[in-house]
Amino acid sequence: MTSAWVGELVRLRGVEPEDWAAFHRFDDNTDEMRRADRVHPPRSAAGQREWAQKRALMEPVDDRMMLAVESLADGALAGMVTTSEIDHRAGRFMYGVAIGTEHKGRGYATEAVRLLLNFMFGERRFHKCEASVWAFNDASISLHRKLGFTEEGRLRDHEFFAGRHHDVVLFGMTAPEFAARHPYPSEI
Repeated sequence: MTSAWVGELVRLRGVEPEDWAAFHRFDDNTDEMRRADRVHPPRSAAGQREWAQKRALMEPVDDRMMLAVESLADGALAGMVTTSEIDHRAGRFMYGVAIGTEHKGRGYATEAVRLLLNFMFGERRFHKCEASVWAFNDASISLHRKLGFTEEGRLRDHEFFAGRHHDVVLFGMTAPEFAARHPYPSEI
């Protein structure tokens, strides 16, 4: 049996209640929070447990999802991928990926994004994926270029954190561009 959610390095799965501790550790790293999204106020362990419990029981709605990225090597929660800004009429969506510091540099983000896009393009029939990256996040810019995304623009002084404004780099990839670089399984 094969699963569309399992690669060679990672498995995408729903958030489980016991994931709370790993998410709590991720939230303690301010630099990583900024790279992934923004700095949020501290959450108590009880609050993090409650969030994970609620998230574990949530069903994806309208193709919006948050999936845990689990390392196949040790079963550890390595990060997450999300979808948002779903536009069924135009056939596009945005996604985000965040991998914890201790799991970076192992190819987890690359494979997690590939698995997610394979599903969104190959099963849900979306035409375009978009992503926005802080201009100072060289690793994420490199990841998107490696995956085959095209830089489509830059929003100058668009976001504010760490005491100043930052540019945002916009990336996009269409389903045909994805399929040319990452062919769908042929054994069906």
